Amino acid sequence: MKYRYFSDCHLHSDCSRDAEDPAMMMCEAAQRQGLYAVALTDHCECNEYYKEEYDRSVRQSYFEAKKAATVFQGRLRVYAGVELGQPLQDVKAAQDVLTTCGFDFVLASLHNLAGMEDFYFLDYDHQDVNELLTRYFDEILEMVRWDGFDSLAHLTYPYRYITGDKGIPAQLYPDHGEVIDEILSLLVQNHKALELNTSGLRQKLGQTLPPPDVIRRFRQMGGKYVTIGSDAHRWGDIGAGVETGLSLLLQAGFDRFTIYVGREPVLLPIE
Repeated sequence: MKYRYFSDCHLHSDCSRDAEDPAMMMCEAAQRQGLYAVALTDHCECNEYYKEEYDRSVRQSYFEAKKAATVFQGRLRVYAGVELGQPLQDVKAAQDVLTTCGFDFVLASLHNLAGMEDFYFLDYDHQDVNELLTRYFDEILEMVRWDGFDSLAHLTYPYRYITGDKGIPAQLYPDHGEVIDEILSLLVQNHKALELNTSGLRQKLGQTLPPPDVIRRFRQMGGKYVTIGSDAHRWGDIGAGVETGLSLLLQAGFDRFTIYVGREPVLLPIE
């Protein structure tokens, strides 16, 4: 393995309903690959917190992560994280999660606009895609202003699903550059991290989320903290694309990436 501190800080165990494998299996696979650290970040969709029993599954995920940290002590650093989806759509649910569990790491994400399905399920032949993207970035901006997280997950998430025969329907710069710059500026101002999510590299999209130009722009604006994660939902995808992602960070001007321990950033050299 090329990078000494090879880590994956966006993983889903079977405590996420769209994932397959238990935390122990995920960590065992990570150890076999020689990873330095992982963060288990199972889903907590705040807009469906009680309806879909995320109030129970997220606590189970926290327990499993803590158990795995003990079992793999000395072999793999295992951190307890969570992916807070749509926190502004139910702020009380987000606060309940954050005050109940002592997470090491909190990702914030936006999988669906208020009152709509996940971007995964939308029929883009019958949508004004540019309007959807405008609403998406506006809601991301409000989420960043909320500030109750450590790293902003997979910015440009809709691009996973709106790529088709016609390709990506809008270029980030200049089409949405103004609001993206405002998002990045707030992350810098609030000392928050931007996630480099490598899932798009193994999907039709073929690029990271966000793409390299946004990572470069974040660096130009003074961004210091970048987390990196595969967004694996099964053991076979752990670490997928992370080596490429670390190379992209170097190209963007970063010589370190970030993991979180007890909600505090720890900078690790890319070497």
